[in-house]
Amino acid sequence: MRFQYAFQKIVDLKGNEKTQAEWMLSSAIGKLQAEEKSLGELLHNRERMASELQEAAERRAPVSKIQEFQMYVEHLEQCIEKKHSDVQQASVNVHMKKKHLSHKMLDEKVWLKARDKAKSSFQQSMLLREQSELDEMATVRFAMKAK
Repeated sequence: MRFQYAFQKIVDLKGNEKTQAEWMLSSAIGKLQAEEKSLGELLHNRERMASELQEAAERRAPVSKIQEFQMYVEHLEQCIEKKHSDVQQASVNVHMKKKHLSHKMLDEKVWLKARDKAKSSFQQSMLLREQSELDEMATVRFAMKAK
C-alpha cells in the first residue's frame, strides 16, 4: 500500500503560489534596479551638464547658450526628482513582494509539515499492521506445531 496524501493538490497549489510570489519579487527587484540605473544616468547627465555650463560661462559663451544649458539642467533636476519618487515607489513594491513571498513560504511550509505528519502516521500504521500480520503468522505456526 502506497501513501497518498488527501490534500496533495493543496500542497501543490501552495508550492505554485510560492513560485509565483518568487517571480513577482524577482520582477519587482528588476524594476527597482532599472529605476536606480535610470536615476544614476540622470545624476551623471546633470553633473556633465553642470560642468558644461561652468565651462560655457568661463569661456564667455553667448547668454542664450548659457540659458539653454541652465534650462536643460533645471529639466534634469525635475526628472531626477520624479525618478527619486519612482525609485521609492519601486522600493516599497519590493518590500511588499518580499512580505507576500514570506507569507506564501510560511503557508507552504505549514502544508508540507501536515503532509509529513500524515505520511509519518501512515508509515507507523503500516508498520503496526505488518507487525500484527507477522504476529498472527507466528501464532498460526505455533498452533500448527502444537497439534
